[in-house]
Amino acid sequence: MSFNIREVVMDIERHASGQGWDQPIRVYALVPTADLVGREPALAEMLGVSGQVGADELTPVEQEPLPSDMAVEEALGRMAWPETVAGCALVMERLVVKGSDETLTPPGDADPGEWARRQDGAEEIRMVAGVLRDGGRHSALRMRSHDSDEQVLHGEDLVPALTSALALTFEEE
Repeated sequence: MSFNIREVVMDIERHASGQGWDQPIRVYALVPTADLVGREPALAEMLGVSGQVGADELTPVEQEPLPSDMAVEEALGRMAWPETVAGCALVMERLVVKGSDETLTPPGDADPGEWARRQDGAEEIRMVAGVLRDGGRHSALRMRSHDSDEQVLHGEDLVPALTSALALTFEEE
């Protein structure tokens, strides 16, 4: 079955945008809407589903927050999904410094986040990355300085390291 990963990633991005900036990392299981409504008919009304559900529709189901004392990579490395989950998505905000190929290292006594914010070209971004069990992937990126729906960048390989990390959560050990 082929699911529309682009559509669900963009829906999650719009939802995250409505929550505002400075939000914690969020993880979503992507569940086939038809399966979800079939198991839980009362959810149909909550999801705004009436009548027949498209076979390619996915519903994002927010998961428990990631442990605050653990790096994102480590938390993702510990995740596993049941067979009923067709994909997963992650939303996170990061600070990037644009326009430099060199590695920037803050002074030893500086708070790295505050130091990075003061650098020329510092930009806050929100990334939404989604992957499907079958290998499909899509990402969206919103810059705080260009915070409008029309300026959201999106594509299959926009944040390949993040989508690759999410894809690993579907690999069996």
